[in-house]
Amino acid sequence: MPKQIKPLQAGHRERLREKFITAGLDSLLDHEVLELLLTYSIPRKDTKPLAWRLLENFGSLSNVLDAAPNELKQVSGVGEQTAVLIPFVRALLKRYMLSEIKSRPNGMTPEAVMNYCQACLSDKKEEFLQILFLSTRHTIIGSKIISTGHRDKIEIAPRDIIGHALTAQAAHIIIVHNHPSGQPEPSPEDITFTNNLTQAAYFMGLDVSDHIIVGKGKIFSFRAHHMM
Repeated sequence: MPKQIKPLQAGHRERLREKFITAGLDSLLDHEVLELLLTYSIPRKDTKPLAWRLLENFGSLSNVLDAAPNELKQVSGVGEQTAVLIPFVRALLKRYMLSEIKSRPNGMTPEAVMNYCQACLSDKKEEFLQILFLSTRHTIIGSKIISTGHRDKIEIAPRDIIGHALTAQAAHIIIVHNHPSGQPEPSPEDITFTNNLTQAAYFMGLDVSDHIIVGKGKIFSFRAHHMM
């Protein structure tokens, strides 16, 4: 019986997997990360060309992971399984980060909170506002994302946010919203909104611990900048 010859891409896949196992994700270039990921949705085909097409189309690995299924399907070679797999990876990351900060017995570190906020909102094309509900020990007890329906501003009254917090029986809250423009610096409206919310919450016995603005790869914290 003639010896069966493995396709060239099979050896390449094995090398990528071995490289990841032995040296971790940091040992892989962005296109190699995508190549390896795509092997789990495209079993018998060289994934390198598609990895490069995705990077060229969206501009970066983070933008590929941020893309919606319908956007991914517009790239030649992306089928249903790939269009589900890539957003699933991002959703899994969000679930992991939420679980990680919930499990901290002594409260959340600022870095963990900011990483979670970045994972939740950096891919949004419109402005969204998220409320993190915290216990008296500053452990997270829940979160809620509110769509504003606007591209460049938030329109929600402080009383509505306070109402959500009281329903969740929170002692502290962290407000998070995104800037689709990519720049996280607060606008004058953001500053006024934060001051009004902080004052209104205080009279209801509720503490606003921080207001975090998520940009593209950047985050602005009102607390870290001594603005509250």
